[in-house]
Amino acid sequence: MNAPLLQLAANLDWLYGALAPDARLAAAAADGFAGVEMFAPYAHAPAHYAHALRSLGLQLVLINTPFRPDSPGRLGWAAIPGAQTEFRASFAQARAVAEATGCRRIHVMAGFCEGHAPDACQQTLRQNLTHALAAAEVDGLTLNLEPLNRADMPGYLYHLPAQVIAILREFDSPHLRLQFDYYHCAREGLDLRATLAAARDWIGHVQIAGAPDRYEPDLSRDGLLQAVRELPATGYGSWLGCEYRPRGTPAEGLAWAAPLRAEGVIA
Repeated sequence: MNAPLLQLAANLDWLYGALAPDARLAAAAADGFAGVEMFAPYAHAPAHYAHALRSLGLQLVLINTPFRPDSPGRLGWAAIPGAQTEFRASFAQARAVAEATGCRRIHVMAGFCEGHAPDACQQTLRQNLTHALAAAEVDGLTLNLEPLNRADMPGYLYHLPAQVIAILREFDSPHLRLQFDYYHCAREGLDLRATLAAARDWIGHVQIAGAPDRYEPDLSRDGLLQAVRELPATGYGSWLGCEYRPRGTPAEGLAWAAPLRAEGVIA
């Protein structure tokens, strides 16, 4: 039996950030994407996004829980002590979008935790995940936790896949998984192949970008070509999110994936 193929998904905010929000879905469809990621589909009612996706034949594959750049929740609320009410409200928003659009993955954003006691942040995260997982199990959702590198996101709760996996082991739920990002791993100086191998049983979604500048992936750097080649062998056969800033047009930038298409790794 052949290993499952990966499919590229467009992160609308990174690939098409130069366009007005309402134009991004159409641009992704025109460039041949079947799946899209959206940071924050909360400016309109959930039905607005459901209609737009359906009209273009697009699948929404990932959203984030809401965050507010001008507040203590600028990187999410899940691990912020004393903000349980804010987290529950934000998760309810994400859940409503998932229900309307059919999106099955929600990145639960932990938060900017500098100034808070680490133990309190960890305890708060676990309380909030317990609440969110109860709903995810009912809805058939997968909640993802993503480590964000310290150079780009100093103060975020976790920055290494191993830190997230320790949390996943505690819950041992198929509805709580690791969001594995080659870019963040490379920025942390991790061996991509070894890190992927250690994470293989926990991966719920995968994203990619070129390090250190977050343009299109350069498969000749950081052992990235082999690390992506090995992804299907882990049993992951789903979306590979393109979460990078294109140097030119997004369509032209997809040339980076040609070697992997030729090998049958990417559909």
